[in-house]
Amino acid sequence: MNVKGEKVYIALGSNLGDRVGYIQQALAKMAEFVDIEQVSFLYETPPAYVLDQPLFLNAVCQGFTALSPFELLDALEQLMADIGRVRDRRYGPRVIDLDILLYGTIQVDDPKLTIPHALMAERDFVLQPLCDIAANLLHPVLGESIQQLNEALNAPPLPKVMPVAGDLWHWGTKSFVMGIINMTPDSFSGDGLLQDGGDGVQQAVAQAQRFAQEGADCLDVGGVSTKPDHQLISTEEEIGRIIPAIRAITQECNIPVSVDTFRAEVAEAAIHAGASMINDVHGLGYSQRIADVAAHVQVPLIVMHNRASVTYLSELELPPIGPPYEYEDVVHDVRTELAQRLDLAQKLSIPRWHLIGDPGIGFGKTAAQQLKLINQFAQLKSLGYPLLLGASRKAFIGKILGGLPADQCLEGNLATHVVGITRGADIVRVHDVQAMSRAVQLVDALVR
Repeated sequence: MNVKGEKVYIALGSNLGDRVGYIQQALAKMAEFVDIEQVSFLYETPPAYVLDQPLFLNAVCQGFTALSPFELLDALEQLMADIGRVRDRRYGPRVIDLDILLYGTIQVDDPKLTIPHALMAERDFVLQPLCDIAANLLHPVLGESIQQLNEALNAPPLPKVMPVAGDLWHWGTKSFVMGIINMTPDSFSGDGLLQDGGDGVQQAVAQAQRFAQEGADCLDVGGVSTKPDHQLISTEEEIGRIIPAIRAITQECNIPVSVDTFRAEVAEAAIHAGASMINDVHGLGYSQRIADVAAHVQVPLIVMHNRASVTYLSELELPPIGPPYEYEDVVHDVRTELAQRLDLAQKLSIPRWHLIGDPGIGFGKTAAQQLKLINQFAQLKSLGYPLLLGASRKAFIGKILGGLPADQCLEGNLATHVVGITRGADIVRVHDVQAMSRAVQLVDALVR
């Protein structure tokens, strides 16, 4: 849609069946008459008013519509009926619930429709997601901002959730461990499974099974080296390296798989092979179409900050976000630039709840800058997104430990990621899964 019209805010909820699927279906159908610009994070919430029913998933979207308030109400009612909403008892369970919260500054007081929504100021499951996208918006009747109304409830934060491979990850309840599987002959960390020739598929499956047993929550499979000045392999070679491994892993192991790639064609092939997450080390800089892939198949996308110098600079779709190592304030600059790419991902139709930020440790930062980023991780956390920390076996750790090679830095890797978790990291991407899983158990018991 390209019709501006009036700005509207609409609440979405579901507590029956495929809750995520119903909300995603509602957003897709709503786009026929609302030009959706922003969507909040996804929250899992206890039922209100009628308590003997399942937990809800709740979100809020903001967009523009050319429909009048009553036309919008009729369109939403029809949409809910099309999805399968049955009204049998007030505040009872439902496959989908859509409520008009605000329609510009217009006020409507009618037996059929009240705008602003009569109960929104008492509902944390409305105000908290609304704060994600419009914290400073003034309520046209109460004269207070959404943030002020939310604070007045004095309600505990609701858990943000992310759908992953048919499950829900609850942010803040634990630290998630992502195990690295490198389908390369030239990994900087020395663990590439193609070093001895062959396709490495059996080794990948064995490593995946071991990582799952050791406590990994997901696996990240990549086929392109990120060593400084590495030469970029062809798309066909990258697909040939990782797709057989991803297919075999997802068939043999019950664990979500992320594909570590910045090419849309590779991401698409990986999803068809069984992957359920995309990890883009160029943060949409190499190809924005990778966002189209993630949005189409509705999988999470990790957006990484990257200022590294690469030999294939001319192939980047977006200009570099800045020169490597040259920051006025590395924490402020990374936060700002990462936020811009996460905003771009939303404009490319990825809902906020499917986005993860990564400050890109090792990609265009000096050792001192990386230490500052990790130590001040909480400033990045203020963006609101779940964050991944991937410092495993990075060169700065070996340098601090007296020049140790990458595969001999276990203690440094553990210390780095433990500090990151205490500063707000939600996912740690590591080579040494067993040791990290044990460390995570302890640090979570201390800080979560």
